[in-house]
Amino acid sequence: MTKTWNVYLSGEIHTDWRDAVRTMTDATGLRVEYTGPVTDHATSDDAGVAILGAEEDPFWHDHKGAKVNAIRTRTLIQDADVVVVRFGEKYRQWNAAFDAGYAAALGKPLIVMHPDEFRHALKEVDAAALAVAETPEQVAQILGYAVTGGL
Repeated sequence: MTKTWNVYLSGEIHTDWRDAVRTMTDATGLRVEYTGPVTDHATSDDAGVAILGAEEDPFWHDHKGAKVNAIRTRTLIQDADVVVVRFGEKYRQWNAAFDAGYAAALGKPLIVMHPDEFRHALKEVDAAALAVAETPEQVAQILGYAVTGGL
C-alpha cells in the first residue's frame, strides 16, 4: 500500500500558488492530500465574532478570530506530513511565520517559499526549513521527490 501524504499549504492567500502546486502534483499522480487555512479573507477575519459575538474594540475582534482560526490551523498542521509556507510579495503574512515556527517546533518537515529578496528578512524561518523554494514548480518537484524517491 502506498502512503497518501498530507501536505498543509500555509501563508499568502492572494495568489493562486496553492492551485499551481495541486495541479502540478495531480498531473504526476502523486498521492497527496492538501489542507490549509481558510483562504477567504473576510471569513477568516470575522470567524470569531460571527460565532462568539460582536466586539467594538478591533483588538478583541481580531483576537477572537485568531483563536477560532487557530483551532483549525493547529490541528491540520499537527496532522500534516509536510508543511509548506509561502511568503508573498504584497502583504505581510505574520500568520505564516507563526505556522512555520509551530510546524518546526512539532518537528514537521517544512518547505518555505518566498522570493529571493526576502532571504535576509526570513533567514531564521529559512533556517528551520528543510528546503527553501522560490516557485510552486520547485515545491511540486520537492514533494514529488519526497513521495516517490525519484527525480
